[in-house]
Amino acid sequence: MYLGIAAALIILGKPKTFTEQSADNINFNEMLMDYNSLPELQYYQARDNTALAYRHYPSRANKTLILLHGSGWHSQQFLSLANYVSKQGLAQVYTPDLRGHGHDPKRRGDVDYIGQFEDDLADFMAMIKTRHPDTKVIVGGHSSGGGLAIRFAGGQYAGQADAYVLLAPFIYYNAPTTKPNAGGWAQPYTGRIVGLTMLNNMGVHWFDSLTAIQFNLPEPLRNGSETLAYSYRLNTSFAPRDYKQDLSSINQPLLVIAGTADETMYVDQYQPLISEYTKVDVKLLPDVTHMGVVVGPEVQPVLRDWLGKL
Repeated sequence: MYLGIAAALIILGKPKTFTEQSADNINFNEMLMDYNSLPELQYYQARDNTALAYRHYPSRANKTLILLHGSGWHSQQFLSLANYVSKQGLAQVYTPDLRGHGHDPKRRGDVDYIGQFEDDLADFMAMIKTRHPDTKVIVGGHSSGGGLAIRFAGGQYAGQADAYVLLAPFIYYNAPTTKPNAGGWAQPYTGRIVGLTMLNNMGVHWFDSLTAIQFNLPEPLRNGSETLAYSYRLNTSFAPRDYKQDLSSINQPLLVIAGTADETMYVDQYQPLISEYTKVDVKLLPDVTHMGVVVGPEVQPVLRDWLGKL
């Protein structure tokens, strides 16, 4: 009976078809800018010998800020913010293309196992520490990248980070901070996710490569480097295991920045939710959107003041 229910959910649990309106709920136009000054992609070797891409914004500061991108895109989204942080001498910035993303991934939208993002990030941090032994490492992330930072903080590598900064983080699909379907641009295979979770609880991972969620990125932002669908194991790897436990594991300084015009999150819930589990400094930027918290000038002085105190 249990296996039959799981199988039915996996086969039948697909989302409704996208509507054009679902792509218009978020102001993606803020991401349309000149990217000609992007640093060249460089590569580090993960423990499975896969070469994973990243960009580096140098600085002489004794701090290193790692910025983890959100769903669907890659490190390009941080150009303006990373440039500001590095040129102001606040920190050097590293922006990885997470496995399964970017211009030429091994398998777009997929990883090899649940939790591989954390292993990759630990390997990335080890490379940075080898190059800069005395640096403080701050792990940051936007949207789903913020969720990954929370997951990392609650896992086996938590002690490797000296601080965390989360930009409009996706905490969990049913957290009080999350609007339905991330404001409309994400379409999860809800039934399939439930069915695959049932199998995972039995230790069965045979079908974890199946698609679990799709994204409706507007055409002007598409150039072949976007990732519009995630496997179950990649999607699961992006989110906290148990956000209450993972947040409770954060003992380092934690800053959350979001905009009051965010289309995907109930930003007024960040402070009461997160402060229930750990100490947090929440800054809400008036009239700033979900993408604006990354590319807008309003985030810059907040990050400058916080990094200056670390």
